[in-house]
Amino acid sequence: MNELHLPWLELSVLLPLLGALWVSLERDPDRSRRRALVVAGATLCAAVAAWLDFATLHTFVAHDHWDITASVLHHEALVLDELSAPLLPLAALLAMLMILATLRTKVRRFSFARTLVSESILLAMFACRSPWGVIALLTAANVPVWIELRKRGQTPRVFALHMGLSVALLIAGQLWIDLTPAGAATPVVAVTLLAAAALIRNGVIPVQCWISDLFERASFGTALLFVAPMTGAYAVMRLVLPFAPGWLLNWIALFSIVTSVYAAGMALVQQDARRFFVYVFLSQSSLVLVGLESANPVGLTGALCVWLSTGLALGGFGLTLRSIEARTGRLSLAEYHGFYDRAPLLAAFFLLTGLASIGFPATIGFIGTELLIESAVHESSLAAAIVVAASALNGLAVLHAYFRVFSGTVRFGSVDLSARWSERIAILALTALIIGGGLYPQPGVSSRHHAAIKLLSLRPPEPEIHGAAAHHEKASPNFPAPPDHSPTHTFVNRTPVASR
Repeated sequence: MNELHLPWLELSVLLPLLGALWVSLERDPDRSRRRALVVAGATLCAAVAAWLDFATLHTFVAHDHWDITASVLHHEALVLDELSAPLLPLAALLAMLMILATLRTKVRRFSFARTLVSESILLAMFACRSPWGVIALLTAANVPVWIELRKRGQTPRVFALHMGLSVALLIAGQLWIDLTPAGAATPVVAVTLLAAAALIRNGVIPVQCWISDLFERASFGTALLFVAPMTGAYAVMRLVLPFAPGWLLNWIALFSIVTSVYAAGMALVQQDARRFFVYVFLSQSSLVLVGLESANPVGLTGALCVWLSTGLALGGFGLTLRSIEARTGRLSLAEYHGFYDRAPLLAAFFLLTGLASIGFPATIGFIGTELLIESAVHESSLAAAIVVAASALNGLAVLHAYFRVFSGTVRFGSVDLSARWSERIAILALTALIIGGGLYPQPGVSSRHHAAIKLLSLRPPEPEIHGAAAHHEKASPNFPAPPDHSPTHTFVNRTPVASR
């Protein structure tokens, strides 16, 4: 396996974990924020360096040159491949901007130490390919959120029930696969359990209520950092896609399409800003799953592009709503607030990130959305129409929310709504990435396409169907695990190991 030149992966994971301890020792909230910002900035630098170092190797997978985990666990627990390489900088950037854009009015209610712990768990998850490692980290990621809900005096019942069910299904499905004799067919029921767990994590209908409940009860920043990286999609890629038969992928895509159009319609009629954001996020994240389950290069490339663009754009969109709420309290979309004259920069960024999340031309999400639609057209004209309808409804919902928040009669008050310097830095950074990725998308699309080809090559071949049965294509419920003929890596297998 190829090696990175420096241990960037381990630095990315350990820096926020050690930084959380350093931040927790400081009792002054302002100083804690400054310490957390330093740690988050260093983590972002390490994550970006890992991505750039990986790009210079021109390979599909690599691990750290000085790999401490390899000596302890006797295999490379932290590795970087083309799927996860850009996900680490995305997660680190969102965490840093969340800390940077936290105003002084919120520093006492937002735990920077828990945020850094969550970031460390998330980065370790994105650098993990072992099925049991991914499951353990998905489970650990729930703990900081549960602790926050308890400390805020909120009941974590809904969150704990859904996440507990997801973890139980993950453990049952993976244990079933591990207990299957070597050489035997992978049990389709076990793969179905893993798929159901991933769909719960992603908030697909009818198990989407936990996300809206989380945004209602937790702080906006904690809820946003928990859902924006789309860890449910990562579970699908690592645990489900390599083994799932075609018919199971079709069912996942069906649930995802229904969720997308349902959530888009719900976003259009919401009167609470947080619930509006939840449904826009659900709609766009479900489109990512539609592409992931298409199992063709165009659709998977589009899904991987939309995964990054949606995480970036909706992360910025959520930051804007959070900044406005920090000044005015919970926002209602039942009336016009007229905030444009008092916060023109936030208004412009609200519109930019909202439209970028739905694939507006010249933004980072445009090419990925086009690829998703093109893939859907080849699969089914009805599916393509639904994808277009969901995007259109989301666009109308974003414009409706924009006019409700920023247009109408100007209301003067004692609260200064203008963006602070820290918010201006966050806005400029995200704007540059959103517009830059839209005007020059070729490097990102090429990288995602190459990753899609590699990932699809690890899937088992679908059985050939002839005659009239071809009209009712149905994959065998049991099929052999995908063999690994690569001399350099194994992406996912029943017992994933790295070839040396």
